[in-house]
Amino acid sequence: MTTALDQLKQYTTVVADTGDFQQLARYKPQDATTNPSLILKAVQKDNYRPLLEKTVRDHASRPVGDIIDRLLVAFGVEILKIVPGRVSTEVDARLSFDVQKSIEKAHQLVALYEAAGIDRERVLIKLASTWEGVRAAEVLQQEGINCNMTLLFSLAQAVACAQARAKLISPFVGRIYDWYKKNAGANWDEARDGGANDPGVQSVKRIYAYYKKFGYPTEVMGASFRTTSQVAELAGCDLLTISPDLLQKLHESNEPVQRKLCPQQAASVPIKRVAHDEPTFRYLLNDDAMATEKLAEGIRLFAADAVKLEQLITPLR
Repeated sequence: MTTALDQLKQYTTVVADTGDFQQLARYKPQDATTNPSLILKAVQKDNYRPLLEKTVRDHASRPVGDIIDRLLVAFGVEILKIVPGRVSTEVDARLSFDVQKSIEKAHQLVALYEAAGIDRERVLIKLASTWEGVRAAEVLQQEGINCNMTLLFSLAQAVACAQARAKLISPFVGRIYDWYKKNAGANWDEARDGGANDPGVQSVKRIYAYYKKFGYPTEVMGASFRTTSQVAELAGCDLLTISPDLLQKLHESNEPVQRKLCPQQAASVPIKRVAHDEPTFRYLLNDDAMATEKLAEGIRLFAADAVKLEQLITPLR
């Protein structure tokens, strides 16, 4: 019988969300995504220690930030030996509000990939979906550097990313779900509020419909899943990036997966255009407590893990 994972692949491009590239081959994803937290988790495993030590040893005289860039790219290069498509590599979250430094960091990462023989078409530069991150993406896209806009929690962010012609966005399903569940407290009813009614699922469906209705080519990749149910509810989305534990569950399941999203149906959804100027973006984001809180929290957490990576590397130099 066909597995749930194989069924999902009929409708959606499956992407692995991990820095643990040794797990990738069994699931045969098209692409892979990484972030500082995933890389930090991976390098603390014994089987990745040699890659960490070699990267530090080969570039010990360089600044710690440069060594981290090379470590991220080293993981990306190994991942691209396994997946046939693209890898996403993230710009330091501490640059989320600095347009020029984000652009410079993206240039550095792409240059390292190209020096390793990787074509830039196989690399997606991940940027936080702040106003400044979107502006950096706009410049990079014009230069032929494709961007994956992360930490995205609202339609306002998605519209700004599409207007900037970002290649791809990663709306965070699970973190949206977490926020609403926590705020509902005892009033949360999983049977009523989960599944198709899951607020994270609903957010991605709304963004997908907006893009298809108004003809934006930016790809929608649902991310940050908590359950296989959330994944199944978005079957048909352009891409879905899924953690290894959920990929394993889908691989072991024979539950039927039906297509839930398609461009033709999405284009008929009644939805109004959203202004994409800076004042509107900032107001709409500020007006959305969930998006405001989760964006700020996400930047803090990724930045904290970047610091932990620095602390892990410094004694090895």
